Amino acid sequence: MSDLLLDAHTALVLIDLQQGILALPTARPSDEVLARSVELARAFRAERLPVVLVNVAWSADGGDLPVAATDRPGPLAAPPAAFSEIAPALAAEGDIRITKRHWGAFTGTELDLQLRRRGISRIVLAGISTSIGVESTARAAWENSYDVVFAEDATTDTDADSHAHSFGKIFPRLGRVSSTAEIIEALGTGA
Repeated sequence: MSDLLLDAHTALVLIDLQQGILALPTARPSDEVLARSVELARAFRAERLPVVLVNVAWSADGGDLPVAATDRPGPLAAPPAAFSEIAPALAAEGDIRITKRHWGAFTGTELDLQLRRRGISRIVLAGISTSIGVESTARAAWENSYDVVFAEDATTDTDADSHAHSFGKIFPRLGRVSSTAEIIEALGTGA
């Protein structure tokens, strides 16, 4: 039996489960991550708890792409619109949609507003990529005083070592690491 506290102040936040990112090679197969995320979303919806679907996208002209000088720059042009479409198996009417233009889902978006206005103080976090979008979102959530629960088996990275580092070193300092099954059990759905 899990000792997780997941109550009416809890939301599910899923990072970048979109066509273009799901197509990337990942440490844990993305189809497994998507299947577990769908399970989580169904359980949250059954409990009438918010499901937040976050995607990353940029304007067609690429004018809002990050411009900081780095050794490993990101995209130099905006990918096609289909790249940013949330996986059809995941989306449902009533979900909160957040489009980000940076790694983390809080930076430059209305995520914090959407959560706080719904009385959310705890988030269950999963998605792709562990060490980029998920970790950046987790750090901002922790800095904004949200309790964070990580669904480890519904999260993956394009690099296995980065995934292991985030879950072994970073996430235990930002929240609780759990599994899809434990999270669903804590919701009380048994689904």
